[in-house]
Amino acid sequence: MTTRIGDVWVYLAQTPLLWLTVTVVVYLAADALQRRLGGRALANPVLLAVAAIVALLAATGTSYTAYFDGAQFVHFLLGPAVVALAIPLHRELARIRARAFALAAALVAGSATAAVTAIVAARALGGSRETILSLAPKSTTAPVAMGIAEKLGGLPSLTAALVILTGMLGAVLGPGTLRVLRVRDPAAIGFALGVASHGIGTARAFQLDPRAGAFAALGMGLNALVTALLVPAIARWLVP
Repeated sequence: MTTRIGDVWVYLAQTPLLWLTVTVVVYLAADALQRRLGGRALANPVLLAVAAIVALLAATGTSYTAYFDGAQFVHFLLGPAVVALAIPLHRELARIRARAFALAAALVAGSATAAVTAIVAARALGGSRETILSLAPKSTTAPVAMGIAEKLGGLPSLTAALVILTGMLGAVLGPGTLRVLRVRDPAAIGFALGVASHGIGTARAFQLDPRAGAFAALGMGLNALVTALLVPAIARWLVP
């Protein structure tokens, strides 16, 4: 019986749609669990899905390459999903214009603070130069962060992992932290999540409020540009 089950698994593992199906099913299960728990931040579906899939890959001895060959359609859909964020942004255009100065100030402050604190903390903990430079752009979206890290002399693969970790932490801890700080405005909450924790934080913002999601999308997009401009200058200043 064990041999037969093993043969079935080998056959399924060679089917491209297997890991796409697993990814979708695991995420839907994680999302349902979060809803059942009343939307608790610690039950973030991205966090739960990633943990479950990593455990499954480890248990089955499946490489990331094999997994990605099947699940890459989800990766392809990231492009259309980002473009679709223009719709909620357009709906909030009047509010964005009215708050343009405040948003610009918050954007620069948030981007600079993320880079400076990451570099200072890594240096204090004795991180190598490569590690510090990999950590510096962690708060922006992965493709931009990896490009910045590569140009600075960091490790893009390490940066990618740090970006994902940052997004998860921001999505889990961000809303609660903002409540403690008595931030109630959905626009402010969303913009902070978008700047600090890019796409994963933006997804969480949409769960909280449509307006928060729109401003999170704005923060995520603008932070990619500002991070690309600020982080190299900050790194030259702070990294020996």
